[in-house]
Amino acid sequence: MSTLAPSALDLEALVTDMWASFVGSPELLLPAGPPADDVALWSATVTVTGEWRGMVSVDLAEAAVLGVTRGMLGFGEDEEPDAASCTDAVGELVNVVGGNVKSLMPGPSSLSLPVVSRGAVELPSEMTEASVLHLDWCGAPVRVRVLTAHSS
Repeated sequence: MSTLAPSALDLEALVTDMWASFVGSPELLLPAGPPADDVALWSATVTVTGEWRGMVSVDLAEAAVLGVTRGMLGFGEDEEPDAASCTDAVGELVNVVGGNVKSLMPGPSSLSLPVVSRGAVELPSEMTEASVLHLDWCGAPVRVRVLTAHSS
């Protein structure tokens, strides 16, 4: 089984491009450290199966979730998106990132439906982190990870 994965540089390029066009914010994603342990995160994952097998995970602090939801779904700055809207926006975000990662890997392969959680998603034990981006968007942590199956 291959542990091929996009490089951190490839991942950064696709996330930065996608964020600018998809989220619709003039605020840039900036490099940052890992989120603090006490920061509550929303998590979303998609899996890729086929010639390449992996998982893409996006973790966002609540402030980033609200900003992404406003940008993607057209909420005004004075409107508070509901949980269902936030779930839809975060799910679509990981779906787009996952689709872009899938396009960089050998195919054919399929992308799963997104799984979104208000809290940390437990990642499968057979997967290891192959690429990770720790970012900051408007003062809120954003983490994007690509995981691949252990090679044995």
